[in-house]
Amino acid sequence: MQTAVKYHSEIKSITLGGKMITLENLTPILTPKERERRKRDIEKRLYDVFVKYEKGSKTGKKINDNIVTGS
Repeated sequence: MQTAVKYHSEIKSITLGGKMITLENLTPILTPKERERRKRDIEKRLYDVFVKYEKGSKTGKKINDNIVTGS
């Protein structure tokens, strides 16, 4: 059973163009174990993305084919 995640709230108000804008930043309050699990999950997803592009570069595809140099 999942427990409800609690959040730390940080509220900032700024004036922009004569209008008051309020921003609320919510940061989850996690146990060290849950924080580590989420960190590993994000690292795995990033690794999958980098592997995808690495495979593309080995097949001769260039990631920045559309960049024109001045030489």
